[in-house]
Order: sequence, then C-alpha cells, then structure tokens
Amino acid sequence: MSIPMALVDFIPVIAFAFSAVTLQRALYERASKGAFALFAGGTIFIVCAGFMKALWKLLYAANICDFERLNQAFFPTQSLGFLLAGIAVIAIVFFPQKKPGVMAAAAPTVFSGTMVFVAGMVLGALGFCGGLGILAWREKKKVSAVLFFLTFVFLMMMGYLSSRDFTQASMNWIAEGVNIIGQGLLFVAAQGLAGKTYDR
Repeated sequence: MSIPMALVDFIPVIAFAFSAVTLQRALYERASKGAFALFAGGTIFIVCAGFMKALWKLLYAANICDFERLNQAFFPTQSLGFLLAGIAVIAIVFFPQKKPGVMAAAAPTVFSGTMVFVAGMVLGALGFCGGLGILAWREKKKVSAVLFFLTFVFLMMMGYLSSRDFTQASMNWIAEGVNIIGQGLLFVAAQGLAGKTYDR
C-alpha cells in the first residue's frame, strides 16, 4: 500500500460527505424530524466509516502505525449507517411524515457477525439509493433517478471487490476507481435532486 493510494481513498469519502450534505438540505422539508434524524445520523456514520478506513491506510502507508481498530470499525459502522439512511429514505418516500420521531424506534440493535452487517449494508444501500431514485423519478428528475440506481450498482461492486485479495496493488487501484466513480455518480444525482443542476 502506497501513500498516493491512501490519499486517493479520501476522494470518495469527501465526495460522499458533500453528497450527504446536499441530500440533507434537499430532504429536510420532505421528512419528519424522526426520519431526517435517521438520515442525517446514517450518513454521518458512513462518512466516519470512510474516514476511519482512509486514515488507517494513510497511517499504515506512511509507516506511522498499523491502527487496525480503524480498519475493523469500518464495515460495521458503514453498514449500520446505510441501514439507518435506507430506513429513513424509505420512510420519506412511502410513509406519511406527519408524526415527528416515529422512525426513531426503528434504529436497529447492533449485532456481531459478518452476515448481519452484509445484510444491513445491502438492504440499507438498496433503501438509500432505491428510495432516492424513486423520489427523483416522482419529481421528474429522471437523470438523477438513473444515477441513484447506478450508484447502488457501484456500491454492490465495491462490496464484491472488498471480498477479493487486496494484497495486490492492482485490486486496490481497481477498487479505488470503482468507489470514486460511484461516489461521483451519487454527487451528481444529489445535485440534481436538490435542484442545483439541470435535470429533466
């Protein structure tokens, strides 16, 4: 693992953070307080997870230390974040938003075990991207809708790549490329949903 590769890992984290802020502003008026709190909390979890992973890579590549706990915390933190954000988006899209705090009780208990986090990640990402895609389609923002669904595909590709052999530098660069493209798609889709770009 090299320092340039570690620094590149911060790019999708920053892109997702900007997308999250854009989406939070766009969804604030559409969501109840409970659903918005879940969405904001979930996206913050995702940003923190990405930052921890990127920081671990940088510390390791720079021969400062191997802070393995940062790496170990990445997957459960990210999967929980996507699950919370996914639940929130589904609530915004499919359920009335008249009672603040209704969705707060839906926050899942943290379990140990990889498959629980895999399921949470997949379902959360599907709810997150799929729900935002449906919302964008309803608002006649078809380009954004398609981009949200493409983002989900790239997230699943990242999930697959994370199970491959990352001792090879080539696999790391492929994963970085897929992640950057996926977060770039999300950023453009978020801008369209928020009405900051021309989309019809």
